[in-house]
Amino acid sequence: MITQTKNTTQTAGPIQYFLLTENGIKGETASASFKLTVYQEGLIRVQVSREQSFAPNPYSVILNPQVTNFEFEETDEFLYLITKTVSVKIRRSNFSLTFLDKTGTVLSEDDPNFGISWQGTEVSSYKKLQQWEKFIGLGEKTGGLNRWGKAYTNWNTDHFAYGKNSDPLYISIPFYIGLHHERCYGMFFDNTHKTVFNFGASNNKYSYFSAEDGDMDYYFFHEKNVSDIITSYTSLTGKMEMPPMWALGFQQCRYSYYPDRDVLRLAETFRDKDIPADVIYLDIHYMENYKVFTFDGKNFPNPAALIKTLKDKGFRIVVILDPGIKVEAGYAPYLEGKAKDLYLKYPDGSDYEGHVWPGWCTFPDFTKPETRKWWAEKMAFYTDLGVDGFWTDMNEPACWGQHTPNLVEFDYEGQKATHRKGRNVYGMQMARSTQQGAKDLRDSLRPFVLTRSGFAGIQRTAAVWTGDNVANNDHMLLGIRLVNSLGLSGVSFAGYDIGGFEGNTPPPLYARWISIAAFAPLFRAHSMINSTGSEPWSFGEEVEEISRNYIKLRYKLLPLFYSAFYKSHLTGLPVSKSLAIDFPFDDNIYEKSYENQFLCCDSLLIIPVASFKEVTKGYLPEGSWYYFYTDKLYTGNQEVYVDCPLSYLPVFVKGGAILTLQDSIQHTGHLESGSLYIHVYKGSGITRFSHYEDAGDGMDFQDGAYFKREIVLNSDSNEVTVATSEGTLDSRYANLTLYFHGFEQNMANVDGKNISLEKQDVTYLKKISDFDPLPSDKHPFHTCKQVSFIHIKHSKEPVIIQLV
Repeated sequence: MITQTKNTTQTAGPIQYFLLTENGIKGETASASFKLTVYQEGLIRVQVSREQSFAPNPYSVILNPQVTNFEFEETDEFLYLITKTVSVKIRRSNFSLTFLDKTGTVLSEDDPNFGISWQGTEVSSYKKLQQWEKFIGLGEKTGGLNRWGKAYTNWNTDHFAYGKNSDPLYISIPFYIGLHHERCYGMFFDNTHKTVFNFGASNNKYSYFSAEDGDMDYYFFHEKNVSDIITSYTSLTGKMEMPPMWALGFQQCRYSYYPDRDVLRLAETFRDKDIPADVIYLDIHYMENYKVFTFDGKNFPNPAALIKTLKDKGFRIVVILDPGIKVEAGYAPYLEGKAKDLYLKYPDGSDYEGHVWPGWCTFPDFTKPETRKWWAEKMAFYTDLGVDGFWTDMNEPACWGQHTPNLVEFDYEGQKATHRKGRNVYGMQMARSTQQGAKDLRDSLRPFVLTRSGFAGIQRTAAVWTGDNVANNDHMLLGIRLVNSLGLSGVSFAGYDIGGFEGNTPPPLYARWISIAAFAPLFRAHSMINSTGSEPWSFGEEVEEISRNYIKLRYKLLPLFYSAFYKSHLTGLPVSKSLAIDFPFDDNIYEKSYENQFLCCDSLLIIPVASFKEVTKGYLPEGSWYYFYTDKLYTGNQEVYVDCPLSYLPVFVKGGAILTLQDSIQHTGHLESGSLYIHVYKGSGITRFSHYEDAGDGMDFQDGAYFKREIVLNSDSNEVTVATSEGTLDSRYANLTLYFHGFEQNMANVDGKNISLEKQDVTYLKKISDFDPLPSDKHPFHTCKQVSFIHIKHSKEPVIIQLV
């Protein structure tokens, strides 16, 4: 056993005494206090501290311990805490923990010598590396899907034009999932100081996580699969609120669109060119000298009239909000914050000032409840003008020099903390304040907040984008991994700047990027000042047509996306899913060639490729897969080669899938009562899909104002059941059209009547006549099989369609 050595390492030491509590066990060791709390059968909290009391993070966890039966056993060597799902073996001689599943298989095991230990104020938990162990998640982190052999730092950082292996970035989510021996577990380290996660980097014995100060306070998860671990984690830290429908549409941004006539011209060009879009962003040049809660009177003399005109055209406005409040006599927000004592402080009580866009600025202390209330109220400046969305940027917090003094003090809910403890939650609390203002001031409409910075639990308050990326192929593919990793970490509503923020985007890169992004949760194009614009028509006619195709495809898929967002709102599972969620023990998915692949809305397998490739190799996991454009059927567990000219991103549909589509529209406010197109793909066994509709905004859906119905496909009996609807709303779709992919039958029995199926060529993308590089004999529309379909009047009553 290692004991304390001056200036080296101190372990917890042997257990001195313990006692059982209502939810677990607590006690003291030679060097520390400890407490284990059973939150749920598969969720155990571990707290260890050398202080007299524990100091929990007040921001991330929203779940209280549930009433859970557990058993306790003890021997001379160990204490045991046992639930139906997991057991914890606690070593007496030198406090260390081993987590086992119900079969007794080790899930995670502390090193018995080091376990939980300290080097000065730094606290660490050392875990034995299990054989063939893989690590996934950890939020917004570069690198590969499997984190093994790497180390990462959680310290929210304004990292302009970050590299493909840069670390840290803007958001810290200290949660990962471990995989080995067909078993999975999760680990959430709830400490807001700078933390390090080492997954076997520079050693062959340990993974460990450490914080530069504070308690060892972590949550251990074990469930039967990765999906259930993510659901459990988001039950602990919160799930995404249901976003407004318009936030799922195409969003156009630039640093910056001004004056107001340029914004109007942008909106008119989208409509004139028949390119769907819902959102236009205003970056920092809309402000007067970059000061938040202002509009530049010269470039935007009548913002209310501008916003009304844009809304009449079907556009929502999202404005950027930076936290820096300019130190300026006569500037009302600064004076108000000063009078109310709402800014970050030095220890002597003076306001901390940093230099950023407006000049020398103070920074609201969003860890102080009074500050959050004031900020939320100040947002009336925007909501009174009709602004619908808010983009919180520079909220790490960022300022020139990128080195905030650590002695800067945060209120931290009255606990008082230095910058070392408060920084990582600053952006999260700014987003929280902004969301609250958007809720309170907009008559219960759903808020849309987009943030650059955050911490574990940020999914409750904001969508996330991956910051200042670069216009190159590496960044395009990196953005996919970042979004998928965020999805593994509870953040479902995420995306990246299409085309790249920094640098000039080559036309082929934009074409490929927008085709991939059409399947991302957040669908936003953005570019930097003095660079190529990121509008779809900025790259020539061919790219414009490709962009129009994929943007229109996104709008056709909105029923599928909206249902997926509703599922995510309920379960915490991501809309853009790493293959590690459904196929965690298939080693092929971790290969460099395949780690960028993902599932969109559970059923669409996207194979991203670089812009210069015309043929690519992809990997199809277990199951059956249909090529999206031709219906060609492939068996899984194999590599495939696919043509991928710019106009055709490789997309496959999972056998057994149920896809819902609608007619093309120009914006989400343009929904018409037409047909809901239900595409079913023959697989094996029974698959279920929950189609969901509501008003698209507001909170009435929480009181039953929605339309939901389950669609069940039994591929073995060739039967589709559209179940009785739930909710008080009627569907916006008057008719159903069901398309049958992979079925050979020509007749359908509906309510006891046999009906002949019709045939139709189903195409998802418009042919790019003058630019399409594929020869006619390889063109998807020449090789697409005719698909059988049937029309049905849409009602709330159940219907069974049996193919015969």
